[in-house]
Amino acid sequence: MEKMKSLRHLFVTVFLSHFAGILVMPAITDVTMSALCPGQDECSLAIFLSGFQQALIGVGTLVMMPLIGNLSDIYGRKALLTLPMTLSIIPLGRSSPPPYWTTDFFYAYYVLKTLTAMVCEGSIQCLALAFVADNISSGPPRTSAFGILSGVGYVAFVCGTLTSRFLSTDHTFQIAAVVSMIAAVYMRIFLQDTPRNSDDLEQPILNTEENSAQIEGESSSEVQVFKKIPSLKDIICLLKSSVTFSQAAFVAFFHSLAEGGLQASAMPKSADKIQSFTPMQYFFKARFQFNKDQFAELMLIGGIAGTISQNLAAAFHAYAVAFSRRGEVAFHRPLRRSFKYAIE
Repeated sequence: MEKMKSLRHLFVTVFLSHFAGILVMPAITDVTMSALCPGQDECSLAIFLSGFQQALIGVGTLVMMPLIGNLSDIYGRKALLTLPMTLSIIPLGRSSPPPYWTTDFFYAYYVLKTLTAMVCEGSIQCLALAFVADNISSGPPRTSAFGILSGVGYVAFVCGTLTSRFLSTDHTFQIAAVVSMIAAVYMRIFLQDTPRNSDDLEQPILNTEENSAQIEGESSSEVQVFKKIPSLKDIICLLKSSVTFSQAAFVAFFHSLAEGGLQASAMPKSADKIQSFTPMQYFFKARFQFNKDQFAELMLIGGIAGTISQNLAAAFHAYAVAFSRRGEVAFHRPLRRSFKYAIE
């Protein structure tokens, strides 16, 4: 319980950062349409820019995430967590009230948001998970902490969309910028960094194959020594260093592929990935003339369902993982989602 209390500042930091990112999502469609296609309900350019942005962010995340994770092992989680939380303020801080957004101003915001999202997309969540793993020993307590962290993200999603529903579009970006700054300042003041060793950390997954063979029965061979900045060869070497890890990466890839397709074709339903534009929002705008309030209501429905599901399932998973194989329990989540999407 004491260790769980030590994570309260991390939970507040994650809540504030997710809240600020979610706050602008319902309003961005109206702002984009008014800047690119004023007076129209359909805008093919906005849909193209949405898909192009998501592709760029995905490529940037692929490059930056291993680098940020590796550097956090050397310089500490708090130092690296400062980077994405600070960068996320820039696009919001440079924003004027939406009625004054010209086409040129929108493109400036679009470029800034794309560049910063290459670093920020998923970084805060992954570094937060690493922070939890550093402070909570393995077993049910760590699993419970992971569940609570995920639940905090869903609560931030619900609170952000609910707040956006009652805010005017003029104030949405300004309040989001203020909350982002508060999150960064709060993190720097209150969050205590995990003690790091001066030497490079030796993670179990980076052990030599000789040590892994004692656990998984693999043939012994030396694993390449990892550099501070991982290259593609390093990542391939990492995947080869553990059969369990490579299998988990394989499952995660296809699960993320399905989730990415869903995010691109429907309203966002979770805080795992905070995106600026969702192509389906433009369909709702053209077909049903939805505005910020209707988008917030749709997101709120999915967010509330996810929050209830996450908090109820977290306790069960924490208990089940302690007495069964992790892979079997982890399989339940994508299975439940697949069943739900099939019904939808």
